Parts: sequence; C-alpha cells; structure tokens
Amino acid sequence: MTLRRVWRYSPNYSGRGGATPRLLVLHTAEGATTHEALGNFFAQSSSGVSSHTGIDDKRGECGEYVHRPDKAWTQGNANPVAISTELCGFASWSRSTWLNSHSNMLHNAADWLAEESAATGIPLVKLTASQAQGSGRGVCQHADLGSWGGGHWDCGSGFPIDDVLSWALGGAPPPSGTAPPSGGTAAPPFPYPSSHYLGQPDPDPSCHSGYYGGVDTTNVRTWQQRMRDRGWSITADGQYGPQSEGVARQFQAEKGLGVDGLVGPQTWAMAWTAPVT
Repeated sequence: MTLRRVWRYSPNYSGRGGATPRLLVLHTAEGATTHEALGNFFAQSSSGVSSHTGIDDKRGECGEYVHRPDKAWTQGNANPVAISTELCGFASWSRSTWLNSHSNMLHNAADWLAEESAATGIPLVKLTASQAQGSGRGVCQHADLGSWGGGHWDCGSGFPIDDVLSWALGGAPPPSGTAPPSGGTAAPPFPYPSSHYLGQPDPDPSCHSGYYGGVDTTNVRTWQQRMRDRGWSITADGQYGPQSEGVARQFQAEKGLGVDGLVGPQTWAMAWTAPVT
C-alpha cells in the first residue's frame, strides 16, 4: 500500500554534509501515540529533535516532518547516514502487543520501508549492530546503533522486526489451513561451478540472471519456486531481479549466511535444507 504522507514541517534538521544515507532506522516515540502529536512536538524548535517520518495505527498514512535529502536529528552521530521513522509505540511492548494490538502500525512501517528502499536503493535486509555501526547498508533499530546513535534501546526486544521486513519484501503468512515446508529435504545439485551464482544481470560470466533465456531461466525459476514454497512472496518468473535479490538477502541474514544477495552453492542448498522459521 502506498502511504499517504501528511506533511508537518519541523525546523530541526540540517544538511548531510555530503554523506549518503545507508540506514533505514526504526524508533519508538515513547510518548506520542499519533503522528499528529509527534509532529506537534517536532514542530517546536525548542525540542531540538526530529525524525523524517512518524507512524501510528491509522492504516495507510504517516506523518512526514523532514524531507529525505536532509538530516533529521534523532540518532546522534548516525544522523548523517540515516533515514528515520518513529513508531508511536513503546519499547516495553511485547511481541504479542505489537502483533495483536498494533498490526496497522507494523504494516505501515513495512510500507514505509518498502517505499524508502525503492527511493534510495537501501536494501531491505536486517543489519546486526556491528554492521549498522560499521559500513552496512540496510535496516536496523535504534538500539543497534549503540552509543554512536545515542545509546537507546528502542524498538525493544519484543518488536517483530522480522515480520515487518517480510511484509516489506512482499511476504505474507501462508493461507489458512496450509503450512510452509519444514526444510530438511535434499537439495538438487547446484547447477553451475561452485564459483558461479544467481544474481541480477551483470557482465561477469559467473553470474546467471535468467534474463537471457535458456537453462539460466529454468534454474532461477527453480530457486524462486522453492522460496515461494517456503512462504516467501516472490514471483517465479525465471528472472533474477531486485525482488529476488531482496528475498535472498533477507534469507541469508535469517540463516546466518554472508549477506550479498547472490545465490551461490550454500544459499541454494539451504533453500531446501534449512528449517523454515
């Protein structure tokens, strides 16, 4: 769903000093329960803080306070490389509270991530704290930024970030009465030499995108269909595009693999052998 962005100007922003955003950062507001109330707070120069956007329980909209090219003031020294949103919730909430009482807010957050990723090219992959504080590109929570980001702990241990990222990538729960495969089945042999991979079109002869037909298209479709069977929302069209790369990155992060968005022998095999989580 495309979010309706309700503009409310905040004077609390500055330029990025030539830095390029590489992080999409999720926060909890810890007070305001609507994006309007949050915007009223950010509209005061005396508050000295801001965020690019704010998200509440009204499905299909969010508040916008600082334009994307500018730097919002919400995560300390990480501000130059971050695009941020504040969820109108609390880091103390449990996973059950988030999912059962604030599903609209979570789905709005997923839509926001998808829109920001499409606009900036920042991948929808969950970063570890070390990746977020290093040079990683992707999605993190305020807590992942550590003292560099101000030493906060939001969005809290109960925040269902994996669910939100799955929705942002187009994932959905399996239909009622069905269940995804459990994993643990034998994987078909990786169809190329071990140094080759499935990836977006690239002149590297080791890359197989499926965009040019033939056996590559068949092999890409085989992997895509397996990921669909595991519960991922991915089109099995035989062409390895941005959607396939995004699913691969999320899957690699989930399974503790190196996150590069390419399907080599290990990522290929684990699509069949790894448990579905």
